[in-house]
Amino acid sequence: MEPLAGKVAVVTGATRRAGLGAAIARELVEAGAAVFVTHFRRYDQRQAWGVADGESESILEALGAKAAGIELDLSAPSAPADLFDRASSRFGPVDILVKNAAHWEPGGVDHLTADELDRHYAVNLRAAVLLCGEFVRRRPPSGGGRIINVTSGQGAGPMPGALAYAVTKAGLDALTLTLAADLAASGVAVNAVDPGPIDTGWMTADLRESLASASPAGRLARPEDLAVVVRLLCQDVARSITGRVIRIQSEGVVENLKSELRSVGATF
Repeated sequence: MEPLAGKVAVVTGATRRAGLGAAIARELVEAGAAVFVTHFRRYDQRQAWGVADGESESILEALGAKAAGIELDLSAPSAPADLFDRASSRFGPVDILVKNAAHWEPGGVDHLTADELDRHYAVNLRAAVLLCGEFVRRRPPSGGGRIINVTSGQGAGPMPGALAYAVTKAGLDALTLTLAADLAASGVAVNAVDPGPIDTGWMTADLRESLASASPAGRLARPEDLAVVVRLLCQDVARSITGRVIRIQSEGVVENLKSELRSVGATF
């Protein structure tokens, strides 16, 4: 059974095998969708976790013929339109948009600069809004569709020492709620998924253990946990689920979502 057969998805931020974007892309391909991804190695190369030579290409190779992608700097104002042009040219009209790519730099208010704030805003929020605009303008009237924003829980708790990241990612919650209302009549469902603390290769062993012990589930979420929620939200039977910020660290969230979908005819 391929619940997303015939669907076309765009997933941003699939640069590293251990990352969220790669996990989401794998899940959507396995569910039958054609997936067009973006990666941006220059960003990850500057981070402590890094990215191996050829890693982004290996993700596409593993996904197979139903996947394609490009290297794209989402901070460029023209990037969203370019992305949709390329994805539509390869696979046809886009049915699903997953905005996962993000920009992060450490820094508190005492050293915050306008340039640092702008770098975060350009990717974390402006690109998200522009991508949503491209998605909506290219959808047929009442054509339905899914927009899913990967957020980071800033609406649920503080993130000391990363102010620019926190305030720009928090805007995704507001975007999700307002856009869901704006698009309700067109059948486009808009949701956000917050994985909570999730180890994609950046945590120290001590931090991982500390966060896991504080988690309601007694363990950290995995990229695959978030990817499953994205897949569920993309199914046709999930059309009535919109305007939600789903925090997957909450106990039983996946089973609760499956139960809700079973009530409207989904099978798993």
